[in-house]
Amino acid sequence: MNPTTAQAGASTRPRLRAPLKLHWHADMSTCELVQPRGSIELNRSAGEILSRCDGTRELDDIIGELEMRFGTAGLAADVYRFIDEARRLGWLD
Repeated sequence: MNPTTAQAGASTRPRLRAPLKLHWHADMSTCELVQPRGSIELNRSAGEILSRCDGTRELDDIIGELEMRFGTAGLAADVYRFIDEARRLGWLD
């Protein structure tokens, strides 16, 4: 993990914080982050990232999986920023 783009000391194996759950819509183009006080609509990119945050994958492995799935490179900076924001919002351990 690049320490200049991810929180220092943060886990390199992000995990969706309990009791949060992801719920994909039928067309799989969007999903919701379901939490006790309601839900938050997420775009597909956010859902794809969070769905891999299960505590078993290193952040760099998540980035590699996403780049392979979508046939693109250079996603690291965007994924690091999203992970940092998700941690700030309390979505990830």
